[in-house]
Amino acid sequence: MDAVTRLLSDLVAIPSVNPMGRPLSGPGFLEGRMSDYLEDWFRELGIACERQTIAPGRDNILAYYEAPGAATKLLFDAHQDTVPTDGMTIPPFLPTVENGRLYGRGSCDIKGGMAAMLTAFARLVRERPKGSASVLMACTVDEEFTHKGSSRLAAHGHGADVAIVAEPTMLDLVNCHKGAIRWKVRTRGVACHSSTPHLGANAIYRMAKVIEVLAAHAKSLGDSTPDPVLGPPSLSVGRIEGGQSVNVVPDWCEAEIDRRVLPGESGEETMQRAWAALEKGIGAPDWLEFGDPWINLPPLSAQRAPSGERLASISQAVARATGRTPNVIGVPYGTDAGPLNATGLPCLVFGPGDIAQAHTKDEWVELDQVRAAADAYYEMACGLGDSRAG
Repeated sequence: MDAVTRLLSDLVAIPSVNPMGRPLSGPGFLEGRMSDYLEDWFRELGIACERQTIAPGRDNILAYYEAPGAATKLLFDAHQDTVPTDGMTIPPFLPTVENGRLYGRGSCDIKGGMAAMLTAFARLVRERPKGSASVLMACTVDEEFTHKGSSRLAAHGHGADVAIVAEPTMLDLVNCHKGAIRWKVRTRGVACHSSTPHLGANAIYRMAKVIEVLAAHAKSLGDSTPDPVLGPPSLSVGRIEGGQSVNVVPDWCEAEIDRRVLPGESGEETMQRAWAALEKGIGAPDWLEFGDPWINLPPLSAQRAPSGERLASISQAVARATGRTPNVIGVPYGTDAGPLNATGLPCLVFGPGDIAQAHTKDEWVELDQVRAAADAYYEMACGLGDSRAG
């Protein structure tokens, strides 16, 4: 087993499941064990690292390689957490290699990319190639739910000139993606016995009116002028719950909203537009309210992505490692690049694996792509050392 496969196997074998807002706890949840492993790994490499506490049991791990005389500081970002294992048909934390693939939770999203980045980082430390960029390796937390790790990193003086964010891109370069804002809509009612419903006010019936208006609003968004790369914005009601018992008229109901945000839109603006649609459709009754968003992920804008000499250098680095010139594309999903890019940091998303395999019941990644990504990340650092263009 080669070094990058051994490293990826170690990473997959360590559970780092994001509870995704559910009241779940135990040794398999959160990133604590993964952070401990990474801290030890960097120290064995001879590199000091910093633990940036985000929440109890959740620390960003930051390690820095300073290249002699470097003109550019490159940020490598890979998140530590994975989605839960519900419904998986393979042992989630038993890394298994078959037919050139490594199976296990997180193998594709994004421990394959993390293993490749760490391998490239270690090679830089050991070989100290002349003219390379300095590199900050950031292993962030909570990417799968609220992106608190990358948001803290973005806000606290990383000093980077350009960032590469690991996600499954099939070794293409992503220079734009949608953002997301998620919040709850709540309706209130008056509870009473279900045998006399006329004495109460049914919060679920009220929510039905809300859903009807939001469905029409979602259709109007789908029919709006699309972004030339990312398509139109979207809105989806993804979850609903309410009431306490079938024989009680419900006095509450909640629906969860997912709104995908285009570059140029703000999350707050999209919530205001949804509220305006409801005011137009049903007024502004006192039984209706919006909760505060629990995620407000900015989009990645191509206008603030690397361009010119830097983009050419990164593309050439990928070509040297993979034997092909990568496509520069946009994707509909969000990444840690959103918060980083929102502060003005030029970002690209790049990594091994296919997003179609992320979060699946038998998640896997092609090991040849992981190896190629490790070479590509190394070549990026080497090629960006003297690059100052935007």
